[in-house]
Amino acid sequence: MSLSPPRPRPRHGARRRLAGTAVVLAVTAGTLLSSVAPALAHGGPAAPGADDLTPHVDSPRVMAELREDEVAALGQEHAEEHARMRAAIRGIGDYPQTTRTNRYNALTASQADRNKAFAPETFGAFNQYFDSPDFGDHVALLPTGKVLLFSFERIETNPEKEPAPTQTTGKENAGRAFLWDPKKNYGPDAFKQVNPPVVDMPDGLGEQRPAPFFCSGHSFLPNGMLGVFGGNLGGNGGTGAKLSLIFDPWTETWTRNPDMSVGRWYPSVVTGADGRQLIMSGQSELGYGTPTPVVERFPAKPFAVPVQKTDLPTNTPVDRFKVDAPFTTDYPHLFSLNDGNIYGFGRQAAEQWKFDPVAESRTDLAARPDGRKRNYGSAVLLPNGANGPDSALVLGGDRDNPSTLRFSNGTWTAEKSRAFGRTQDDTVLLPTGRLMTVNGAYDIRDYGNGPYNPNADLKYRQIELRDDQGNWQLGPVQRLPRGYHSNAVVLPDGRVLVTGDELQQLANNTDVNRTVSGIPGTTGPVTMNGTIEIYEPAYLHQGGGRPDLDDAPTVPIGYDKKFTVSSSTSDQVVKAVLLAPTTSTHSVNTSQRHLDLRITSQAGNRLQLQAPPDAKAAPPGWYMVFLLNGKGVPSEAKWIQLSPSA
Repeated sequence: MSLSPPRPRPRHGARRRLAGTAVVLAVTAGTLLSSVAPALAHGGPAAPGADDLTPHVDSPRVMAELREDEVAALGQEHAEEHARMRAAIRGIGDYPQTTRTNRYNALTASQADRNKAFAPETFGAFNQYFDSPDFGDHVALLPTGKVLLFSFERIETNPEKEPAPTQTTGKENAGRAFLWDPKKNYGPDAFKQVNPPVVDMPDGLGEQRPAPFFCSGHSFLPNGMLGVFGGNLGGNGGTGAKLSLIFDPWTETWTRNPDMSVGRWYPSVVTGADGRQLIMSGQSELGYGTPTPVVERFPAKPFAVPVQKTDLPTNTPVDRFKVDAPFTTDYPHLFSLNDGNIYGFGRQAAEQWKFDPVAESRTDLAARPDGRKRNYGSAVLLPNGANGPDSALVLGGDRDNPSTLRFSNGTWTAEKSRAFGRTQDDTVLLPTGRLMTVNGAYDIRDYGNGPYNPNADLKYRQIELRDDQGNWQLGPVQRLPRGYHSNAVVLPDGRVLVTGDELQQLANNTDVNRTVSGIPGTTGPVTMNGTIEIYEPAYLHQGGGRPDLDDAPTVPIGYDKKFTVSSSTSDQVVKAVLLAPTTSTHSVNTSQRHLDLRITSQAGNRLQLQAPPDAKAAPPGWYMVFLLNGKGVPSEAKWIQLSPSA
């Protein structure tokens, strides 16, 4: 039975009796911050030491209410408070449900009309769209085949405001997480709530809540567990939390480890050839505008790297890497290439570095030749046969620049450009080794018609596909525009999950307060905050069936070792590949990786394959194995684990 959710509680700082004019006061103190928060969280406050006359907010709604006479008489800060009050009073009206429904219907109709021009056997097709209990700002495909989705408890349903509790302290600043099982499709039992540990954040309030881990960084450990680092302490434009968490896919539970030495709000994490995670960047515990250069490592050197399913890191700290990473902007792209080094591609053109995990050293790399800042845009490791990736492609992040740049052997070269510039895009590696870009926007919280206006140019809904020669071609459109906090994941059956972007999911919803009962792990109705859309690549529409992959080893496989898989259609198989699972957020995906597996023999229904040569080619962990036929159609995947100790 679907029930209406309880009315939202006033935010911290607005917990007053709502009666008469006190309503305005509550809105001013609480709700209004949601119109200011996006400017602080995503544009940043004035730098420390800036001129006192510089506005401390850049929300158009608040700036429109700022009066010069009040600035002169009261001072900048006091005048801004008055502007916030006026903006709050004008903004009491919410985003109408009729508008949300009309928008959704219009998007559904335009998608169907536009996609008539794209034959599924050539371009693929979007074929499923359904509600999800989570916004999906963070995703991870687990080696169980389930997808972990996590974000935050919303404090706002108006898509013209900030729904995340960036500026909120106390119990309303909370995280939430769900598992989705693709095999169960999309009924209530397809999801399971798996919230993070209940914590008391160091905000002086003593209010426990599920850990606010949104806008953290994450990557996989060799045993398939997910390390999640950082999050939101609340206030000051986005203050970094020191959280260090593990999600165990085998027991579907979270573990909290000792805190990091610094807070991190928007960090990046990558797993190296040694199986340890390097954690870089992020706004510190001092608040927005204080990116930390400190590099930390998990597990700390004296602690063993977890390899077995039962190796749960508990009471396991991080330690300090010997050199710093002086990124000045958030979420750099981090990759482990086949020389064993970690490459950090910063969003600023000059901030490009190589880190040696063994020597714990940092080396300058050539500046990105475009000379431009690339905001939240995608990057991906390019396939390189059986030897593991030796180059990366950087693309997106610049709304005026459609170029793609390849980094290889210390130098940058221009590759073929996409159709147009976009930020907030997600580029994924398909089992074929080809690339697909989905999602995108004009800028942060701007879909082409100004900040916090959810009307999006149709082009940002259109996917792009890259062929074996590096040519890009526009394809069908997704239903929702998805920009900031969007995500995409290649599933074990070869389909692509598309989710994320809380503003668009709130703006295009036929019932923004719809609840569902019966989701495992819950004690009552759950609000269906988000949506999931499924894209089926062209290889699923070409007829003739798919090759079968019936069985694969369930014990760890050593590097360069031969192993056997079985297939009842082995005579159709011409290629075998490994595809690493995705864990991503904010257009950053440090984990995905594509390698060919050498087929050393083929007899009856058995194929003998050879594992990658070493951990530099493929860091230890869990991978999907796909078999491909002569048309490039993949089987459904089986999971294997690569381990240096196997």
